[in-house]
Order: sequence, then C-alpha cells, then structure tokens
Amino acid sequence: MNLPVIEEGAKKSNVLWLGLPSGARLAWHVWHDGAVYVVAGGEEQSLPGLAEVAAGRGEIEVVLRSKDNGAELVRFPAVAEVVDQVAAPEAVAALAKERLNARDAAGLTARWAERSTVVRLTPRT
Repeated sequence: MNLPVIEEGAKKSNVLWLGLPSGARLAWHVWHDGAVYVVAGGEEQSLPGLAEVAAGRGEIEVVLRSKDNGAELVRFPAVAEVVDQVAAPEAVAALAKERLNARDAAGLTARWAERSTVVRLTPRT
C-alpha cells in the first residue's frame, strides 16, 4: 500500500467509492489525521451497511479516483470504525467544512450527533 498516493488522492478529490455490503457507493469525504472520514445517515448520504461494518471495526474496500480524469487512482482496504463525535471535534469540524449545500450549516454538527454516524476509514498497512 502506498500511503502517500492515498493521502494525495484523498486530498485532491472530494468523492470516493466504498465497497459496502449493499454494493459500491459513491460518497463525499474528507482526509484528516491519516484517514478518510465520511458521515452517513440522517439527512446525509445513504451508505447502507457502513455503520454496521464500522461498529464491528470491519474492513471495506475504498477506491479513490483521479480528479483530472475520473479514472481509478488507487484501491485499498481500510478498517472502518465509528467515531465518537464528542471525542473527535477536529474530525467533525473538518467534515463540516467540506459539506457543500448543507441545510442550516450552523446546526449541522448537532444534527450529525443526533442522527448520523461519522466513520473513520484507516488504510490498512
């Protein structure tokens, strides 16, 4: 696994593909502190099965695409884990900063804490 390529690709593109139990899903994300973070559920993106995989610290496949031409840049396994949103305010803030077209941006993180799951996807080394 080439962590520098993963980090660069994740920083340059704001979407990726997740290999979920329900099938491949496109998701917006943010790269923060050595991992990919996504938010799912509630009013956010529907990523069926991700929260369950993350609750068990399971593994999923992540595919990053090239921002230049949309082609696959890198594919890697990642350990998924549910993020305690209160204990990880920097990660939640990084996600909120990248959330485009949010309804009521001021209440965004409170809604996530109430209705959504934040998941950290750490590239497996």
